[in-house]
Amino acid sequence: MLAKRQLKLGFMLHGVGMGWGDWRHPDADPTASTNFAYYKKQAQLAEAAKFDFLFVADSVFITEKSSPHYLNRFEPLTILSALAGATSHIGLVATLTASYSEPFNVARQFASLDHISGGRAGWNVVTSWLEGSAENYSKSKHLAHDTRYRLAAEYLDVVQGLWDSWEDDALVHDKQSGVFFDPVKLHKLNHKGEFFQVRGPLNIARSAQGQPVIFQAGASEDGKNFAARRSDAIFVHHENIEDGRAYYQDIKTRAAAFGRDPDEVFILPGIRPVIGSTEEEVERKYQEFAGLTSIENALSMLGRPFNDYDFLPHDLDAPFPDIGAHGANSNQSTSGKILAVAQAENLTLRQTALRFATPRTEFVGTPVQVADAFQRWLETRGSDGFVVNVSLPRELEVFVETVVPILQERGIYRTEYEAETFRGNLGIPVPVNRYSNPQIADAAE
Repeated sequence: MLAKRQLKLGFMLHGVGMGWGDWRHPDADPTASTNFAYYKKQAQLAEAAKFDFLFVADSVFITEKSSPHYLNRFEPLTILSALAGATSHIGLVATLTASYSEPFNVARQFASLDHISGGRAGWNVVTSWLEGSAENYSKSKHLAHDTRYRLAAEYLDVVQGLWDSWEDDALVHDKQSGVFFDPVKLHKLNHKGEFFQVRGPLNIARSAQGQPVIFQAGASEDGKNFAARRSDAIFVHHENIEDGRAYYQDIKTRAAAFGRDPDEVFILPGIRPVIGSTEEEVERKYQEFAGLTSIENALSMLGRPFNDYDFLPHDLDAPFPDIGAHGANSNQSTSGKILAVAQAENLTLRQTALRFATPRTEFVGTPVQVADAFQRWLETRGSDGFVVNVSLPRELEVFVETVVPILQERGIYRTEYEAETFRGNLGIPVPVNRYSNPQIADAAE
């Protein structure tokens, strides 16, 4: 008898919340985004519930219209390195941009987090989509969308090549002979490409999981190809399960075409559950959640994937404006999705803003209803799991106390961690070091 497929769950550590108004809740801590005690409590609660990983989003550009969490927050690798010492099994996934960093430094940073945590690091590879980012890094302009993906592919080649600098048995540590390492098993990368020239070797060896787990948020054509070819897990947003199933089939087919095992590529939509013990409590909590966001804040949220476009001058009750060009070189996939939904359903600007700021999905419901939704998405191949985000204080506790036990009773979610490493808990293999495998080594040269 085949074992049931198991949900993979991540929790997004988002400080004062994803929305522009979450911090206004009477029980919310407005300092949460720079409060280590808050992060530690959330991380340990997620680990006690056997989540696969913690996920820290990031960007490198803000304006006065950015969300409260984005305005004032921890740098991802720093906070996750601190949380590595406060946890023991949960994966630690940091977002870091390939457009505004150097591969050698990034390879060192993630390898260090991987060692500090005992093999639990993950990297969400992004290319940054806000054009103002260039001005924070002495650049004259933001790279075009297709160029950013070419850069990201080469960047990942370099970083993964550096992670293989040391073969797994290179560090001998023979005190009697005085041999610290075998120099034959330490390798320069000598990469020369379109964007980078990196000699190597990296000055830190591989960890217990070989290399950090690779995440990507691929929804544009370039993004989907990159994710299907290179990612271990894909973070995505869907309006409904039909969109989820179509995306799932598309990515799995692409992964197979690239010669990969589709079951080793995890598709994980982001969700914001709102959970109540009764239908009446669900409605009260949803209205509480929706009431935190003003129309002005909703417009700011809506403008972000359109390169922080200012919607305020537009008529709120007129049809959604034709501003697709503002998203083309920004967050192309999200802006395109918003435009498509607004046009297909003939939504006004007001309706569109509120729809995307305070989504009412099938994950708003009683514990059984939310568990049913999880199971439906898993069993009908809408996803392999989810990245859970919360807007209301204590909603993670409610999810852990009421939904997780149902999922465990149904046999679709673990009761204990299977391994010590992130890869082990995901059930994906340790990458073979390219220099230990002649075929991989020849292909890398």
